[in-house]
Amino acid sequence: MKIRFMGAARTVTGSCYILEAGGHRFAIDCGMHQGNAEIEKRNWDVGIYDPAGIEFLLMTHAHMDHSGLLPRLVEKGFHGKVYMTPPTEDLLRIMLMDSAHIQEMEAQWKSRKRLRYGDRDLIPLYTQKDVQTTFPLFSAVKYETPFSPFPELRVTFRDAGHILGAAMIELVVTENGKTSRIVFSGDIGRPTQLLIQDPTVIAEADFLFMESTYGNRNHKDEKDSLNELAEAIAYSYSRGEKVIIPAFAVERTQEMIYSLHLLAKDGRLPADMPIFVDSPLAIQATEIFRKRREYYDMDAKNFLANGEDPLSFSQIHYTLTTQESMEINSAKGPAVVISASGMANAGRIKHHLRHNLWREGASIVFVGFQAQGTTGRKIVDGAQKVRIFNEEIAVKAKIFTINGFSAHAGQSQLLDWLGHFKTQGLQVFLIHGEYSAQKELASLIKSRFGMDAAIPDYLEEVTLEVGRELERVAHPEQATPRIDWGFLITDMETRLAQLRERSSKMEAKVWLEQTEIRDRLLDVNRNIAEIVSEI
Repeated sequence: MKIRFMGAARTVTGSCYILEAGGHRFAIDCGMHQGNAEIEKRNWDVGIYDPAGIEFLLMTHAHMDHSGLLPRLVEKGFHGKVYMTPPTEDLLRIMLMDSAHIQEMEAQWKSRKRLRYGDRDLIPLYTQKDVQTTFPLFSAVKYETPFSPFPELRVTFRDAGHILGAAMIELVVTENGKTSRIVFSGDIGRPTQLLIQDPTVIAEADFLFMESTYGNRNHKDEKDSLNELAEAIAYSYSRGEKVIIPAFAVERTQEMIYSLHLLAKDGRLPADMPIFVDSPLAIQATEIFRKRREYYDMDAKNFLANGEDPLSFSQIHYTLTTQESMEINSAKGPAVVISASGMANAGRIKHHLRHNLWREGASIVFVGFQAQGTTGRKIVDGAQKVRIFNEEIAVKAKIFTINGFSAHAGQSQLLDWLGHFKTQGLQVFLIHGEYSAQKELASLIKSRFGMDAAIPDYLEEVTLEVGRELERVAHPEQATPRIDWGFLITDMETRLAQLRERSSKMEAKVWLEQTEIRDRLLDVNRNIAEIVSEI
């Protein structure tokens, strides 16, 4: 069996792994590359995936860094089945449409600026029509229900405990008379997180591809995280300002609603402080969470049994329309605003940051991982100013980073989960993590379990065979990246349009300054004339 790493290799986005076994070619995940401009360019060059040559896809879960490139793959020739759990199907139907809407709006906004300078239109990465073409390929399979896309392969989805419907994928492959067991962890959930079941324990595998997002640090205790959230609320409430929470629309938003509900029950949420969930996608996702209550953990089910909805209470307001969203920022007084995206690089959250980031009494509460290159990461890393909607915004609000709400397992939790494997000679590959975190986790795995953990690179290819030394190949594209001339030209045209606009603004500024100097000189001349006449 061969596996090629198309993303989430020494990075935390773009999750996709193409496998070849028994004459078949298929993929695990098809995620969008997110972060800086260089990384996001990868989204445009899906030719290296050979979409038409992929027979089927297995999806771990609905987050865009694991699924967001699927419509583009379909548009470029993929036409096989896409297997996933039922909640993942529900979530993908709304999340991919939302992603397409964002792609279309951003392309439209950039095109308007370009057309003013006589440049050509930009096309979106994919459209809502492309997404609609993707839906008929979906095939839902429940947890713990083995299925075989081809006779020599048995696939089982197991609960990853990450978000609603998230799966670990267990593959049993028979090739040349030998059977191998391969496990893809997907994103491993944090044990005891609200709403979601704990991750499934797996004991047997020959090869394990394990996420490592928090491979270099642990999370705060859940109780400490609730206390810190209460602290942020008290800080801004006493100053009459807002608490802004960038949160992923799926799982994180629902967990924050649940957490605020708990604070309200404990009397630690001011009764007159409104809570706004300002994300149409998060509102739709919350309804799916209500629909799929059978996937809740026991604590949440007990909540329901007592006649309470953990995702609803009197202070909460769901704002669907743009007008309602705008009214939040025009309203005076304290409030809690939960809005997407979780890394603050798209969506309505940018407007809330623009209105509140510079306010000294406001709080910005980060409750999830912030990838390199994102606005959220810059703020967390201590930037004094960040650029939002082409405007430099000062960072004066108080910044809280509460990683105890993460849907990812922390370092010690990853090691504990790994410790349940009993197979001798288990080969571990660390994926979906930044390289520094992966190196630290690999060192701990070596010292604790005596195992070497491989850290594959982008586009690397590995041959897997039980009892055989790993064969690792770096493809030519890795050393010499393919040049996407169409994207490069479009990108350069956009940059030129931006430079022209800046130049026009500078010319206008210079003209105003020259006019002001001229008017001042005229005033000086008048004063001199008056003095001379008096003499």
